[in-house]
Amino acid sequence: MPATSASPTPPTPSRAPGRWVALLALAAACTAERPAERTPPSDAPGGTLVIATVGDPDHLVPPLVSSLQGAQIVAQLFDRLAEIGGKLNTVGDAGFAPRLARSWTWAPDSLSVRFAMDPRARWHDGKPVTARDVAFSFRLNADARTASVVAPLLANVDSVSAPDSATAVVWFKRRSPQQFFDAVHQVHVLPEHLLRDVDPAQLAASDFAKQPVGSGRFRFVRWEHGARVELVADTTNWRGRPQLDRVIWAVNPDPGAATRSLVSGASDWWEAVRGDGLAMVRGNQSLRAFAYPSLDQGYLAFNLRGEGGRGAHPILADRAVRRALAAAIDRERVVRNVFDSAAVARSVPAPQALAGGLPEPMGPAYDTARAARELEAAGWRDADGDGIRERGGRKLSLRLLVHTTSAARRQLAVLIQEQLRRVGAEIVVDAQDPAAFAQSAQQGRWDATLEAWHADPDPRGILQRWGAPGKDGRGGANTSGYRGAAFEALVDSASGTFDAARSAGLYARAYAALADDAPAVWLFEMRNVAGVHRRVRPFPLRADAWWSNLAEWRIPAAERTARDRAGAIAAGR
Repeated sequence: MPATSASPTPPTPSRAPGRWVALLALAAACTAERPAERTPPSDAPGGTLVIATVGDPDHLVPPLVSSLQGAQIVAQLFDRLAEIGGKLNTVGDAGFAPRLARSWTWAPDSLSVRFAMDPRARWHDGKPVTARDVAFSFRLNADARTASVVAPLLANVDSVSAPDSATAVVWFKRRSPQQFFDAVHQVHVLPEHLLRDVDPAQLAASDFAKQPVGSGRFRFVRWEHGARVELVADTTNWRGRPQLDRVIWAVNPDPGAATRSLVSGASDWWEAVRGDGLAMVRGNQSLRAFAYPSLDQGYLAFNLRGEGGRGAHPILADRAVRRALAAAIDRERVVRNVFDSAAVARSVPAPQALAGGLPEPMGPAYDTARAARELEAAGWRDADGDGIRERGGRKLSLRLLVHTTSAARRQLAVLIQEQLRRVGAEIVVDAQDPAAFAQSAQQGRWDATLEAWHADPDPRGILQRWGAPGKDGRGGANTSGYRGAAFEALVDSASGTFDAARSAGLYARAYAALADDAPAVWLFEMRNVAGVHRRVRPFPLRADAWWSNLAEWRIPAAERTARDRAGAIAAGR
């Protein structure tokens, strides 16, 4: 999953969180005061939360997860050494809360951090979580055979040792602003005793991938592909049982169906209410619209490589052509027509929360006359008068791959098709179902596609999508094949300085360099609005991951339904 950058300030001592002590004490007090009560008090744990979603997770094993659905689920099943705070600070360790590690100590030279494991931590099969699990998890993510999506973000981790079962030491190659963030945020700890004999190259096909065992506050129950994923409360969890009995991700074919699922009462939460769906939610007495922060962006990505990833793309490898196509797109009009006020047009290759205040546009400004001139200068001319330019016997024709499940992407595709036609570029919209889409993308059988990117708090994570794969493994999600030496050098410099103002300036230059090269046309940033059933009490949501505190969401006892009672049975109550 994506990420971003920071720098170790003088290390701050970690402190055990008080929230759980207070919650557990309160629950215990309520139980003690009313032991014979048949109906549980309103603050007693319980209830089933059904989350509407529009796709299956790609995987349920953390190193392989790149989908938001997968990220939401593994966050409930697995733990990190420590968890980032609500302010999303990635500099040093300020604000991070203990998880599998109950405390940590920096070496005097800041080139290692010693984590003291919480002795209460247990895997869902009852085995203790040890430092050996931590060392194993880092090795697995760094192993090239695993093809981990977070490997690019672990380049500065030299090694992880386990001098004893209660101590894990993370060693760094160099001091950097984000080294603590690297050590704790990118890796969910996995059970060595269940995975040590699994070939990393076969991790996705392993029994563990079908029946994951974690240490998180929810346990895995079942995955019915194309229908639902079900988790149940780990009622004896070392961090305290969740406030919910059960969580279900219910798969819908498209956003409209997800909205209808919410309105009908079949689901309790849908994270992306848009357009007419917002009026439906606001007009339903049982629901409320719930605005929340996000780090989500949408863009038109270009494939710079030939089919199958071999060689250079015959059209899009030319920077001049990409810049001309970018200049032909009126992002303001496109975004307004598709999203109305649910998104804002944005040309910076990073969310505003990470790169706010930068001048726009970045990259080529909307100018169809300029776009036509640049295509002409690059040798693309309409010699036969059919409205489509040609060069060397090849038409300026591109296949735009889109999901059939996304009405918004299909609408965007049609508008982009219309705008590029005006400058002599033919766009063939190829809408495919998720399985066919994934196969086409994997085999490089696409010219352009509409993508969404969910950033991590660390701006350095942009290298995961646009960095060139190298010895350090970064660029794992760079499906476009973009190579930008100046861009990468600027990001490296920005992420390596402890001067916040200098870092921000270098990142701004990096974003500008990337946008000028136009491996994509950055289109919009979402203004996220969820629909939620009024009986659900969401916990404060983090901008990078609304699901991060799902175990703290509540459904008061007085408002629980038959579905909730079924969840209590599933949780063993």
